[in-house]
Amino acid sequence: MKLMTALVNVALNLSINMDNTQRQYEAERNKIIGKRANDRLELLLQKRKELQENQDEIENMMNAIFKGVFVHRYRDAIAEIRAICIEEIGIWMKMYSDAFLNDSYLKYVGWTMHDKQGEVRLKCLTALQGLYYNKELNSKLELFTSRFKDRIVSMTLDKEYDVAVQAIKLLTLVLHSEEVLTAEDCENVYHLVYSAHRPVAVAAGEFLYKKLFSRREPEDDGLLKRRGRQGPNANLVKTLVFFFLESELHEHAAYLVDSMWDCATELLKDWECMNSLLLEEPLNGEEPLTDRQESALIEIMLCTIRQAAECHPPVGRGTGKRVLTAKEKKTQLDDRTRITELFAVALPQLLAKYSVDAEKVTNLLQLPQYFDLEIYTTGRLEKHLDALLRQIRDIVEKHTDTDVLEACSKTYHALCNEEFTIFNRVDIARSQLIDELADKFNRLLEDFLQEGEEPDEDDAYQVLSTLKRITAFHNAHDLSRWDLFGCNYKLLKTGIENGDMPEQIVIHALQCTHYVILWQLAKITESSSTKVCHTRVISPIECAFTILCDVLMIFSHQIMSGGRDMLEPLVYTPDSSLQSELLSFILDHVFIDQDDDSNSADGQQDDEASKIEALHKRRNLLAAFCKLIVYTVVEMNTAADIFKQYMKLFNEMIQENGYNFDRSSPTFSGIKELARRFALTFGLDQLKTREAIAMLHKDGIEFAFKEPNPQGESHPPLNLAFLDILSEFSSKLLRQDKRTVYVYLEKFMTFQMSLRREDVWLPLMSYRNSLLAGGDDDTMSVISGISSRGSTVRNKKTKPATGNSSSDSMWLNREQTMHTPVMMQTPQLTSTIMREPKRLRPEESYMGVYPMQPEHHQAPLDYNSSDSVLNKSFSSHFFSRRGTSLMEDDEEPIVEDVMMSSEGRIEDLNEGMDFDTMDIDLPPSKNRRERTELKPDFFDPASIMDESVGLVKRGGN
Repeated sequence: MKLMTALVNVALNLSINMDNTQRQYEAERNKIIGKRANDRLELLLQKRKELQENQDEIENMMNAIFKGVFVHRYRDAIAEIRAICIEEIGIWMKMYSDAFLNDSYLKYVGWTMHDKQGEVRLKCLTALQGLYYNKELNSKLELFTSRFKDRIVSMTLDKEYDVAVQAIKLLTLVLHSEEVLTAEDCENVYHLVYSAHRPVAVAAGEFLYKKLFSRREPEDDGLLKRRGRQGPNANLVKTLVFFFLESELHEHAAYLVDSMWDCATELLKDWECMNSLLLEEPLNGEEPLTDRQESALIEIMLCTIRQAAECHPPVGRGTGKRVLTAKEKKTQLDDRTRITELFAVALPQLLAKYSVDAEKVTNLLQLPQYFDLEIYTTGRLEKHLDALLRQIRDIVEKHTDTDVLEACSKTYHALCNEEFTIFNRVDIARSQLIDELADKFNRLLEDFLQEGEEPDEDDAYQVLSTLKRITAFHNAHDLSRWDLFGCNYKLLKTGIENGDMPEQIVIHALQCTHYVILWQLAKITESSSTKVCHTRVISPIECAFTILCDVLMIFSHQIMSGGRDMLEPLVYTPDSSLQSELLSFILDHVFIDQDDDSNSADGQQDDEASKIEALHKRRNLLAAFCKLIVYTVVEMNTAADIFKQYMKLFNEMIQENGYNFDRSSPTFSGIKELARRFALTFGLDQLKTREAIAMLHKDGIEFAFKEPNPQGESHPPLNLAFLDILSEFSSKLLRQDKRTVYVYLEKFMTFQMSLRREDVWLPLMSYRNSLLAGGDDDTMSVISGISSRGSTVRNKKTKPATGNSSSDSMWLNREQTMHTPVMMQTPQLTSTIMREPKRLRPEESYMGVYPMQPEHHQAPLDYNSSDSVLNKSFSSHFFSRRGTSLMEDDEEPIVEDVMMSSEGRIEDLNEGMDFDTMDIDLPPSKNRRERTELKPDFFDPASIMDESVGLVKRGGN
């Protein structure tokens, strides 16, 4: 292929020289007879004749390579060879578009876009990008675009992210052609801005920006120098808001902003425009923003400010904070300065305007976290700081919503920084607010807990609202000097004694008491709490369980880590009774039917959102308890009780669906996903959880083979599918323990089981492979055909054990491994490269004899049709130069079928070359001699190389 590329380059130079010679000849011949130089005319004619002969020879050699190599190798069994072919043909079409950029060559790229290997599909897209980038070539690509556009659009969802990225970039280039992509095509790309994979999202963001935002209206040209609401970005900001609301694909504006950050930075950083759209009155004839649009604009504005201040993508789109360059750091500082100077003045006005709207206020209150607080002093903006503190105080008094109160707490925490001179001013305002809340709470509590009087709803509401505000602030601020522990303890004690305390009051009293303990511990350990926790608990008992798990974790033996032995008196180890109660709570509140769970206070069981929230709640409760297991706060054998619940769920599923259930069903997939999450809780320290994991596998294997199939050994045991769930825990085994578990598994297997390859035996095969992965005995695969247990036994005889003896004798006698039946050796697999190429009959073509199966995303070919590949010769169907258009109905999906070997003999390539294949006809084609069929001896590599070298030397003359 590289030789062909060199020949194309030579042919291009020859074509240029021929054009130059032809122009010189025409110019000389058009001169008057007296000034015409006949010798020069003869010289130019001779030169043109030599160039013509050289070009004809080049064409012959390119025809030989193309027909003898490319038409076979672009479907080679080896993906690397197919990728090279497509890469090179893309170079030919880009380099010499007059000769190669036509449907006869483009069809190969279009067909190969269905290749099974991602690297081949990637080469197709990069080759097409080089063509679509040149707008002058778009007219030659119209038929190809209409024929393969749907395939390119579908490749934006390719399982290989690199392919998806390049497909989106290719569609971005296709946008240059008007009305090629339909609205549906564009929508398929739009929603990818919310993808978790950042390169895909960024490519989709660029597509979105060029489609909707890069075209300015003619009347916008006069607004380029204006700012704010009258600036050129005002309509674009509105368009962004409309897109965010109408997409209905995602609710997180942070991902939309991150997707467009690289291509639309100027638009996304136009905070003056966003601020004026929120504060200023609409112009004459301008339609004002609705309440929903204003909320969306505030959320987008917050996300752009966060992105500019933090300089890293949102959660799920990055591996962590990267080191910024000097230029990026300067940009970050400049942006923070702009943000502070603008919103230090505007934020109090925005809060005053939207003070009653909880959603808007919650987002606006997050802005001070990204301020450069020094500017309040250097810019003489103290009066605006006082206005901000007054607005926050008013919001605390107006709202009882948890999100709003926690946002106020975070804002005070961000402003109360001792490094800046504004600390005293903010600390005084915060202390005054807490003084009022604490005094009010003590006064209300005294009336609320009076003996002999039944509290009314108004008093309970006043106590709850005040306690909510105190709890929200105690989360992020040390309120120890207000002595809140005593009053909250009194409240909880009264609730326990009387049993009539409102649930929400109990929940917030528990949380406030928990924060008191944590702040006292922070003082002892000389650390500070800078993280604001956000907890949502539905019932008091769940709140108490979560707090108890946290307290047990905090005051476990882990508290002495890092050389803090003086904290040993604070270590608390739960006794067996408390551990049993914790386990019982998990069994009673987590492993239950979802329909039995009380999802909401009004009992709306059918609400899908409530069911999802209840599922997350149960997962959080299980995670809180599993942390105690992982860090050995409770006994490790409690993990077995948790795992038994998966066996219980498995049995319930079998009772409902029978033993022949669908392993891809949502029920089974849900159990497997739970097992995967449970496996993650065991952490990375395999030595610490070694015994528990080993026992887990032992019990799981025994359960899987416990019930034999009544139909005989040829059918799988009734619980065999449980091994599919058990395989989720194989990665937690040590290498030597994997071998031990594998030998224990073989005790339950028969010789016939190891030979089975039906789908019902896949759980056994996948579990065996999971035990062999990464081990010394990793010699089998699902498709290898036959087990190699005999080689395993021989390896155990000859190789010394790498693990200690305790692991091998944990629950298996080592001598038992010698009694397993020896199985036949796995046959050696061979590839097509090791085989002799198949000899074809003269009437057959090389590729026409191999049936082709299309990809899953392509409609199957009708092989019974008279026009099918199997009923027509390969040459007339695919390479007829003057037949039916090759871009209409002759799509050829690429599959990895058995092809000729790349190491086949040269005469095998020449065999069968008498069919009518396409000839390379270089432009211009006037007065060309008729081309004869290629001779076998002409396709000699040595002669081709000698001829090409000679032509390279003569080509420039």
